[in-house]
Amino acid sequence: MFRTIIFKLVLALHFILWAPILLVGLISDRINRFFVLTCASGVLFLARVVAGIKYEIHYPPHEENGVPVAPNGNIRLDGKSIIAAKHMSILEIAVLSTHIRNSFFIIKRELLWIPIYGWAFWRMGLQPVNRARGATNMQKLTHAVAKKIMDGKVLIIFPEGTRVKPGQTVKLKRGLLFLAHELKLPILPVGTDAGKYWPKHGRMHSGTAHVWFEPVLPCNASLDEISAAINRHSA
Repeated sequence: MFRTIIFKLVLALHFILWAPILLVGLISDRINRFFVLTCASGVLFLARVVAGIKYEIHYPPHEENGVPVAPNGNIRLDGKSIIAAKHMSILEIAVLSTHIRNSFFIIKRELLWIPIYGWAFWRMGLQPVNRARGATNMQKLTHAVAKKIMDGKVLIIFPEGTRVKPGQTVKLKRGLLFLAHELKLPILPVGTDAGKYWPKHGRMHSGTAHVWFEPVLPCNASLDEISAAINRHSA
């Protein structure tokens, strides 16, 4: 528990020290993105050095016994797919944002109200959503997301809508299906067991967390199919 307390104190100090740097970065989209991603890399560094949490990324095989898993490849990090990821901790956010070029997340709009960090997220192009506005908001959201994808950005969404505990299965939000269908984009499921090492609450545990990219699913995949893929290797 002592290690957990030290890590959280050091992490808080990290965020405080980066705040004025992010404030300067607001002058430019490129500088802002560089500073935000460098801050995220710092989170991964501190997790490894202070909390003893490393990570590994796993990609699906391109073929099994000489037979292609998917006819046109099964890994899409080029913006031509929606990345639907398991959300268990800050760790997978930092991993995905630093490893997927030009990525952006759909986040609840309240996060943009955080001083400095919220402004940096807005400048970086993270897409806010007002969950209370229903279908009208989904049409507006789809238009905004489509514009970002046309500009070469890659959408990452947490379809469970919240952080989950290891072993917990949460029903996916239907917004993912709406976006995939309207944008005609396949879905790239991503699983993780990061919650075993960096839980939402309580003690952190040293070890190696894993992030699994699963084979691509079509845009008309069902919520059950997507959930099964996301949870195939997840804790």
